Amino acid sequence: MGRLVAETVAAAADLDLVALYDPEHPGTEVTGIVISSDPSVVDGADVVVEFTVPDVVMGNLRMWSEAGSHAVVGTSGFDTERITALRTGWSDGDPKCLIVPNFSIGAVLMMRFAEMAAPHFSASEIIELHHDRKVDAPSGTALSTAERMSAAGGNQDRTVESEELVPGARGADASGVRVHAVRLPGLLAHQEVLLGSAGETLSIRHDTSDRVAFMPGVLLAIRSVADLDAPVTIGLESLLGL
Repeated sequence: MGRLVAETVAAAADLDLVALYDPEHPGTEVTGIVISSDPSVVDGADVVVEFTVPDVVMGNLRMWSEAGSHAVVGTSGFDTERITALRTGWSDGDPKCLIVPNFSIGAVLMMRFAEMAAPHFSASEIIELHHDRKVDAPSGTALSTAERMSAAGGNQDRTVESEELVPGARGADASGVRVHAVRLPGLLAHQEVLLGSAGETLSIRHDTSDRVAFMPGVLLAIRSVADLDAPVTIGLESLLGL
């Protein structure tokens, strides 16, 4: 994702790629720019695009905030607790921080549809499927979807609550919604929301077959983050008028 984002930004006529930071791959050249292991290389950048891992993202965001750079974040793992901590620690006013669970326009619409449907069904569950190199589970998209469905008044009314004969058989509880995470070679990024009531079910599914699907959302976020009202914003919804 980092390489693809760098190539996409470099190819955009209205944007300038000025630096690349990755302590794991210093010296590698991408689009004519050498990756640095020194975070100060991004000093002076208007926007930093953060695609890392949950273990380091919070520390990185502190650096970008202190440097005065807006941040666009595609790293997973931002549950309610982490978002609250970020909002507490992020500076008021400028710079701005935009946390995006999924940059795919289709995925954003999928989450919105699930949020709209949740109050109208007796119960719901989420199945998210990703490639076997994804280091965290469940995905940020699944966590965000579950939180939004719950906040919209989603129900979890079943005849019985099944006893787990094997721990984890019923998935994780995310904001009251059961989430099942699949990790397999050959997958990229997929999510299905299943909703059920007596006599009917509704399935809302989104599939990503190529990472280029994320790039329009990345460019929209980079171009728009400075104009956001709140210091910390979650998702592309407001940028899309949803």
